[in-house]
Order: sequence, then C-alpha cells, then structure tokens
Amino acid sequence: MALKCGLVGLPNVGKSMLFNGLSNGNAASANFPFCTIEPNVGVVAVPDQRMELLAELAHSKNIIPTAIEFVDIAGLVKDAHQGEGLGNKFLSHIREVNAIVHVIRCFEDEDVVHVAGGVDPVFDKQVIDHELRCKDIDTLTKRLEKIEKLAKHGPKAQQRTCELLNLFLTELKQGRDARAIQVAEIDQPLIDDWQLLTSKPVIYFANVDEATILGKKNPHLAALQAAIAQENGWVIIGAAALETQLNALSRQDKAFFLKEYNLMESALNKLIQSAYSLLQLITYFTVGPQEVRAWTIQNGTKAPQAAGVIHTDFQRGFIKAEVIAFKDYKQYKSENGCREAGKLRIEGKEYIVQDGDVMLFRFNV
Repeated sequence: MALKCGLVGLPNVGKSMLFNGLSNGNAASANFPFCTIEPNVGVVAVPDQRMELLAELAHSKNIIPTAIEFVDIAGLVKDAHQGEGLGNKFLSHIREVNAIVHVIRCFEDEDVVHVAGGVDPVFDKQVIDHELRCKDIDTLTKRLEKIEKLAKHGPKAQQRTCELLNLFLTELKQGRDARAIQVAEIDQPLIDDWQLLTSKPVIYFANVDEATILGKKNPHLAALQAAIAQENGWVIIGAAALETQLNALSRQDKAFFLKEYNLMESALNKLIQSAYSLLQLITYFTVGPQEVRAWTIQNGTKAPQAAGVIHTDFQRGFIKAEVIAFKDYKQYKSENGCREAGKLRIEGKEYIVQDGDVMLFRFNV
C-alpha cells in the first residue's frame, strides 16, 4: 500500500532540512523563500525492531521493511489560495498526499529569515490552516454552483449532496476543518470524493533548536502545543538540523548521540511511526530463509485482502492463512516451536489480520 505524506509549512521553517534528514536526500535548502519549487520525493523505511528479531530467529538473509513516501512541498504563503507564491500549484501537490506533516518553526535565529518578519508559530499555523480552508471553500463553492440548479427538481441524492456541500461550506467559513465535521457513514464516500485538503489527517512537527532538546524552556513551543491541544492534534518535537546530522551516522554513533541528548529515539522515527498510526495502518510479516518482509495494510483488513497486497493471485485463489502472533514467535523461537506449542493457527476468509501477525498464505489459481 503506497502511503504518501506531504511536508508543508511557510518558507524557511526547515521543511527541506527535515526532508533531507528523513530520506538522506539532497533537497535544496537555502535562506530564501521558494527554494523548493517542484516537490522532492523520498522513500523512507518504516523502522520496526520486530523485523530484526524475526530475521535472527528464522536465519533470514534479508530484511525488507515497509516504506512511506515523504514529499517536500514548497513553502506556502498568505493568500496562496489566490495564487500568491505559486500557491495554487503548491496546493495541488497537497491534494495528492494521504497525510500532512505541518512543519512549524519554534526557534530564533537571526541568520535564518522568517517570511513574516518574526517567529510566531501559532500565527504560522493559522496562516496555513486558513489557506487550506480557503482552497476547500473555493472547491466546494464551484461544486455547489454546478449542482444547485439540478438539485431543486432532481433525485434525493442530489439534494443530499447540496445539503452536505452547504454544511461543509458553513463550517469551513467558521474556521473548522473538514476532518472535524461529523457525517453519517453512508455519506463518507461522497466527502472523500471531494478530496478536501482540510480533511487530510495532520501531524505537526515543531522544529526547535538544540537548546530546547537539551531541556531549555521554549515559549514558542509552549504556545504552539497549547494551540494544537485545542484540536487534539498530534505534535512531534525535534530539531531538523540535529536530525539531519543523526541520520547520517552509523547505528552505533547514532545510539551514542541519542544518549548524549537523553533521547530514547530520534524525532524522525517518531514522525514516521506516527504517520503510520495516524492513517490506521498496521504491519504483518512474511518470514522465510530468504527474507523477512513487512507488508502494510489498513487496520481491519481481512486475510484474503491482506494476501492481495502481496499478489492479486493470492487473494483470488485464497484458501487459508497460517498465522502466528509475533509475541508467540518471539517466545517459541521458530515456526516449528509455535506449531508444537499449538500457537500456529489456521484462519479463513473472515479472519481480521492483527498487527505483527506472521503469515503464510495458501492459495490455488
């Protein structure tokens, strides 16, 4: 399953530096607005320590993790929805991603100009939120104009569409995002078809300085956290410059570096895992002498559909799945050990795959 997250924010907040840290890429990073014009794309492995243990126990030659695409989208500015700063082009790039990572600057640095003239993370957040809402309002207004005349004497489905369009327009104009608007389950496919920017799930990345990481109080960060708490949002705190350095180190050096900063793991790892969780994705594994491989599926997926992620023939000819929970594989050390302990289960078409399942599919086509 292809998962794509877009890095958005005002110019000069550290998006491209964060992208470089994520992907070990070489996205341009400079001290002026619109350094990024076309979006850079990096494919990033999802860190999962379970795979190393499985590979060790099964004596697998290779480990193939699942991955996320991160897209470094150019910095937005005020009135982007009206085309300012090539805004319409940049907003169209956001429409193509599954989730948004909103990078917000929470540090002072005289050598890095701020497009608004001063560091104010709450204001920065409000600017991007406003631009995304305005673009959605524009999208919905055009839809409503097309359908309104037809709906007066048309079928009930068209009338319902009009009702929903008016509801969303009212809420967006009052400052609510589309993802916060509750609708009946039967209406959700229609809402999804609108591809609203504010319906996309968001993670906020608070880009701080090293002093903050080391424990110094940061009023900019505190203000941003308070604003995000009001919408029950997700926030990851990290220093993009530090994370870029970390990602270039060997595993041993990285572990030492993290210990020096009293960190359990890098902010980039937290960001990747949070994006995965935010979209309600889980991982199952296939294990053998050649490789341990992770496969991404939506939480709630049944066994045949999970098999189809590997190959459509697996789903079409699905017979059964042999399943071992990760905790059992870890305890009994091997497939044979799990089988002897009665921990290898045979599951059919209605089985809902669980995160960490080790699976072998039987099929016939």
